[in-house]
Amino acid sequence: MNMQVIDAAKLASLEHPAGDPLRLNRSAFVAIDRHRDAPYNATYRPQALYSRAENGFQANNETLLLHEVATNLPIHRPDTGPTDFHMHLPPGGFQFVLVTSGMFTFDYDGRLHYVGPGAVMLQSAIVHRQLFYTWSGLDTEANLATPQSAVPDAMTMGYSGKFLEAFITDPTSFPNPTIVPSAAVNEAETPRTAFGHALHDRPTGADFWVQDALSLDALYKPLPAAGTAIKSDAPVYVRDLGIEAPSGNLVTGHILATDPRDHSLLPKSSSGGADPAILATGAVAMYRVIRGTAAFKDSDGKTIELGASDVITTGANAATLVAIGEDSQVLRLGLLDGLENLRKWTPAQRDAIDGLGGQIIARTQVRPLRLDGNPVGYLYT
Repeated sequence: MNMQVIDAAKLASLEHPAGDPLRLNRSAFVAIDRHRDAPYNATYRPQALYSRAENGFQANNETLLLHEVATNLPIHRPDTGPTDFHMHLPPGGFQFVLVTSGMFTFDYDGRLHYVGPGAVMLQSAIVHRQLFYTWSGLDTEANLATPQSAVPDAMTMGYSGKFLEAFITDPTSFPNPTIVPSAAVNEAETPRTAFGHALHDRPTGADFWVQDALSLDALYKPLPAAGTAIKSDAPVYVRDLGIEAPSGNLVTGHILATDPRDHSLLPKSSSGGADPAILATGAVAMYRVIRGTAAFKDSDGKTIELGASDVITTGANAATLVAIGEDSQVLRLGLLDGLENLRKWTPAQRDAIDGLGGQIIARTQVRPLRLDGNPVGYLYT
């Protein structure tokens, strides 16, 4: 792959966003995105349909976007195949992925990750691509209706690949440069090349993060009934996604879940219970029902019932979780004060960085084995 040198002075002016500061909506607002009302659009590639929690995004000053990505065609097509090598540069370097069905293969800086339902990844400023995902062959309507899960059961793994994804600000507003176009990828060389580059906006301590759904730190802990207002016919369990520290203390992430009535589905920890205080973390909270049902109560005492794929975004604890149904899983993201230390990219910066493309790469390192080592292109190594 050809290497080019970028003018140092020009690059320095693009290292940090210079646009408007981010501002969380700290008022007592409630925004609801119903799955039945959400369109699915092939926004970026024909193989995938995107469904945005648009109401919550707009109500929270366009600070954090949560959307579902549903693969809808085979990845290998005559006109397009796996993604090119690219990178995302959102403010704070925050990209969150939670796989909810099927299986995926991602290549992060030459290291392959095979992930299925419940796997969590947190990354940005890593040169990466999507190499593979499962596709069920169902028509679009049936494919979008297949169940999702944060627990890797055999049924959910057999469906088309889907994941929940979150970015700080809108993907169209920050740089997403193509580093190696698909037509220029040399499978014998390019995937084994690790990169280093200077463009970033990561908080101190931020790190690349992968949590397998069955790892010890992903086990579910019981939520004590005392200290919470959550009603359920079954015990409620909590999984800590572990993203607070790797995100640079920008966002917390948890899944609240219950077992099916007839058997134990959730992999559980035997070392103590979950802290109910997690339900109060964040100046703004976003809840997405992965499967099952959940109910919330707003400050006026009105009950808001949500079903699978519905999202509620709330500020200043204007709505609280009060009930979870049987066999239900709910993702909770708590947006922390550190987000307001970030700025947006200006349109001129975004366009300039996108235009650099492959020139962003400043260093290569060929790995003897693709599965060895950390992603050296990551900025905090």
